[in-house]
Amino acid sequence: MRRLYDISVPVESGGLVYPGNPEIDIALQQAIAKGASANVSRISFGSHTGTHVDAPRHFFDDGAGADTLPLDVLMGPALVIAMAPDLMAVSAEQLKAHDLTHTTRVLIRTRNSGFIREREFRRNFTYLAPDGAAYLVDQGVKLVGVDYLSVEQFHSGHHRTHRTLLEHGVVIIEGLDLREPPPGVYELRCLPLRLTGLDGAPARAVLLAS
Repeated sequence: MRRLYDISVPVESGGLVYPGNPEIDIALQQAIAKGASANVSRISFGSHTGTHVDAPRHFFDDGAGADTLPLDVLMGPALVIAMAPDLMAVSAEQLKAHDLTHTTRVLIRTRNSGFIREREFRRNFTYLAPDGAAYLVDQGVKLVGVDYLSVEQFHSGHHRTHRTLLEHGVVIIEGLDLREPPPGVYELRCLPLRLTGLDGAPARAVLLAS
């Protein structure tokens, strides 16, 4: 059997969120211990919680919602590439060191994977630089995955990385945990919740070794 890597992060009360986003709150609304016939939980969190997919509507009011993202792009061969542990910005220069010929899906492992499961947000996370995003678009990449809660530099002010990718129809997966899978080609399965018209949606993502 092929090895399966679960590259999603757990969603739990008090878990890591991007500053300003809704906190995660999960609690029993009905409890057997309190006399109910079953356990039923109430969940409250934002559309960009944990491992999630960005839809064009995240930055464009007339953009497509998460429920219309192409599932064929979210499933299929994906290349995991690893960056140097001291790298703070993934630029076109770093990406050119990797052969992306005929590559549709790229997952970028950085130092972030070492702290993606921490509860304290790190503002100095490694990000995809705007020229790196433009390079991926030029290479024909249709899906980009990163190992922190945003593909963009914290409080960049311009959002050029997001905009460059989303306006060209590139699907963004954020919040991946890429500590375990070695660099190489895998089969990606990433299915966001079918939330109608939303700017993003939490997802479960796994990699199957070739």
